[in-house]
Amino acid sequence: MPTAQSPRRNLRDVTERRTISSGSTFEDQIGYAGAVIDGDRVHVAGTTGSDYTAMTISDDVVEQTEQCMRNIGGVLAEAGCTLADVVRVRYFLPNRDDFPACWPALRRHFGETRPAGTILICDLIDPRMKIEIEVEARRTTA
Repeated sequence: MPTAQSPRRNLRDVTERRTISSGSTFEDQIGYAGAVIDGDRVHVAGTTGSDYTAMTISDDVVEQTEQCMRNIGGVLAEAGCTLADVVRVRYFLPNRDDFPACWPALRRHFGETRPAGTILICDLIDPRMKIEIEVEARRTTA
């Protein structure tokens, strides 16, 4: 008999679950995926402004923000989405004073779709990192 804690699931309730790598070396070292597709949802892990092709990171927070968005856009494309499909965004910054400089870039990417957003001030894993962005998107076709 199903309970409130463990409802019985039909086979049609089971959805696709697939992982996507962002290219970060932390994925293997820590044990997580850059993104997880779960049915029509795409959960993109916190993404920094590292250029994983060149293995570099800029000292400039705005350049890091733009690189974050390129990294996220690439992962979303692999999942069959775009930045326009983002419904939730979280920004993590070690220095609150850096955030206003990022606003024009973020408005360019999210100004039309306006996902729900949260800003958190916290330390990041590498002191060169000035911003980390996490998003959730909804695929219109699964």
